[in-house]
Amino acid sequence: MKMVVTGGAGFIGSHLVNGLVNQGYEVHVIDNLTTGDPGRLHSEAILHVADVNSQQTTAYISVLKPDVVFHLAAQADVQRSIKEPPLDAGANIMGTINILEACRKAGVRKIVFASTSGVYGDLEKPQLTEDDPVSPISFYAQSKITGEQYIRLYHQFFGLKYTILRFGNVYGPGQTAKGEGGVVAVFGNRLRQGIPLQIYGDGEQTRDFIYVKDVVEANLASIHQGDQHVLHVSTGSGRTINTLVDVIGRLHPDPIDVNYMPAKNGDILHSCLNNDRTRELLAWNPLYSLEQGIAETYRHWLRTS
Repeated sequence: MKMVVTGGAGFIGSHLVNGLVNQGYEVHVIDNLTTGDPGRLHSEAILHVADVNSQQTTAYISVLKPDVVFHLAAQADVQRSIKEPPLDAGANIMGTINILEACRKAGVRKIVFASTSGVYGDLEKPQLTEDDPVSPISFYAQSKITGEQYIRLYHQFFGLKYTILRFGNVYGPGQTAKGEGGVVAVFGNRLRQGIPLQIYGDGEQTRDFIYVKDVVEANLASIHQGDQHVLHVSTGSGRTINTLVDVIGRLHPDPIDVNYMPAKNGDILHSCLNNDRTRELLAWNPLYSLEQGIAETYRHWLRTS
């Protein structure tokens, strides 16, 4: 089978590409390399340098005629989405429509879409389900829910199968502190520089931290399962930013200094995603606890420092 991964030279995408190649698939990557790094790619993956919102990408998909397209390419910086809404919409909304149209014309069987827990906004619930209402509080999250809605309509009108995966806070080896970087990558970068960590707010905000290898397994399971479903890729457990610092601190030989800063606009206070439906429909379980995932990530930091 032939697979296309948009954003495949990025953090999550490159891990997914490795997983697909290791399972014997022919893997093509479409990435404009804005934040992606071709050095991350498996040697057997084939890179096509193009923006997802371009006719070049349409042409690649038309020629390749893949079985499944994993659409991970995105403008993923919440703060940048607030500063530059048109740029965010161009990449995430128009880019997704361009991919969908290319899939329709090429007869692609299925699209697997990387979405986000951010679509729910700040719902006052200890654990969110896929049936909860969406209420984005950033343009990034709004662009993702709009992409989801276009995907549903492309199935309704054109029969394109889909699985939408709403990720928790993904972390792991190879994540950069810029562009697609989450708090774990930012902390790792500051530790390597020997400067204090910065926490925006009081550190008691919670996140559902999910290790990148578990995210890859959910994507792989979506090739043949989870059709026409929105599913959470998460641990089902919310952990505070202060707890994250404690977990890293148990691995780090020196005391960690922390500076607390004013909270950022558009940041969600609490996020924890129920994953029961994903476990059932994808026969998937997250295998890594936060402690295990951070330990692997920390070892990677040591190798690359």
